[in-house]
Amino acid sequence: MDTLSKQNSKNFAEYPPQILRRAEVALRCAPFTVKLFANMAIQGVNLRAIAGNEGIKNQYSTKPTNLISTENDLLWLIQVGVLRREVDGQGITDSFRLTPMGHLLLDKWRSQTRFPIASLGDRCQNFWAQIQISRFL
Repeated sequence: MDTLSKQNSKNFAEYPPQILRRAEVALRCAPFTVKLFANMAIQGVNLRAIAGNEGIKNQYSTKPTNLISTENDLLWLIQVGVLRREVDGQGITDSFRLTPMGHLLLDKWRSQTRFPIASLGDRCQNFWAQIQISRFL
């Protein structure tokens, strides 16, 4: 096992398996590409660059979606621990970045253009998790 693999194994051990599984399923179910998350690993990406035709043009999205739908998908990824909102001197911005867990998951799929296709079971699990978490908000 090389040094990076050992480090990633150690880092994955820091998260409970059910948390990692929920985050992986959420990523597979989201309408975003690996390229978006690779860019979020380096810098914040603005919501308007992800939504609509701009998201398709930037190769950030697999389908055009409106601002509200895109933001809801990104907010879900915040709730599962993959993303965070960027903050500047004025407060919260419309830009998003990866969390440490997001970086770990990105490393797993960085060589691909898309995340693995979500199964029907993944979609049901993701939907159920969203319902469960929204009940506590």
